[in-house]
Amino acid sequence: MKIVLLGGLGLQGKAALLDLSRSNAVNKIICADTVTEIPEHLRPYLDLDKITFIQIDASSKNSILRIFQENVDAAIDLLPAPLMGNAFEAALEAGVSIVSTNYFHKNEQINERAGTAGISIMPECGLDPGIDLAIFGHAAKEFDELYRLNSYCGGIPEKKASNNPLKYKVSWNWDMVLTTQKRESIFISNGQQVKIPPEKQHDNKFIHQISFPDLGNLEAIPNGDAAFYADILDVGSSIVETGRYALRWPGWCSFWKPLKELGFLGDEPLQGCDSDITPHQFLVKLIGPQIQYEDDEKDIVVMYNIFEGLKEGRKKRITNSIMIERDLETGLFAMSIGVGYTASIVAQMLGSGQIDRKGLLSPAIDLPYEPFMNELAERGISVKEETDFGEA
Repeated sequence: MKIVLLGGLGLQGKAALLDLSRSNAVNKIICADTVTEIPEHLRPYLDLDKITFIQIDASSKNSILRIFQENVDAAIDLLPAPLMGNAFEAALEAGVSIVSTNYFHKNEQINERAGTAGISIMPECGLDPGIDLAIFGHAAKEFDELYRLNSYCGGIPEKKASNNPLKYKVSWNWDMVLTTQKRESIFISNGQQVKIPPEKQHDNKFIHQISFPDLGNLEAIPNGDAAFYADILDVGSSIVETGRYALRWPGWCSFWKPLKELGFLGDEPLQGCDSDITPHQFLVKLIGPQIQYEDDEKDIVVMYNIFEGLKEGRKKRITNSIMIERDLETGLFAMSIGVGYTASIVAQMLGSGQIDRKGLLSPAIDLPYEPFMNELAERGISVKEETDFGEA
């Protein structure tokens, strides 16, 4: 199998590259990025005979297209979100199925074009979104009526590394972490859709704490469009409560609430400064370098999902959790592993024909759940699940 990996030397890309390199089903990997230098510490873990490194300009669709036209079985897009459109257009033109980890809501035109081209396009296929959506799709089938679906996920430092006022360190992109704090959240509460504007993300009644196995209390902050996924799962008519939450160590909202009120996440240039820097950009430059992981420190990915409803007239509740830790041997962050390994698994499923439906796909509907979870488990990512029943 021949796989193209776009953005293969970024944080998530290196995890996908390692996983593809280890796979017996993959004999050729084209790793395309703006650079071609492999980190020295990662070299011993890669099968370099399989890998061709190519420098590309991903802002040009044709640069991507030339690679896709080399008899490729599937592709992985780990480029920055603004470049996803170029990757998809090149895939459509070349007739190559593609996985992306970026958000990409329903688009009927892309669905039709992918069907005509005879390819599968699977966005939202990393950690969150990705693994969570696969779990959603499976769990929804376990109920006759689903009333409650709450999803929690986040990246946090292990306790010994939580040694700054934020109790947070950067395992992916600090600029994007700040950006996610400026997006609207859409929930369903008491059967009614609720919108939480960005300015209220750290000051609303939905903020709460959950107890995560082996870690203790974590703070849950509204962050995402939960109503959209209820519609995808076709449970919108029965759902009473659904929300998507980011998880942090307690104190996150009390830190950011006053800063947000004072405009520290603003996107307008500061008046009276010698440059056009914005408050957001200032925080990227000021805080980012101070919250980097040391080589011996671990990040942890935590995911927790709650499903409640009825099955054969009885109340049913399913809870499941996932915890991933940084691999200190390879240096790969837990966040990178969760995203990169997932993208690699699904690309291989597309390339081998295990996923054969054409069009615009969703992990919530189109991933073969048991094989996918088995592949994750083989890589040390397992789901702990509990099911309880009660009287109707």
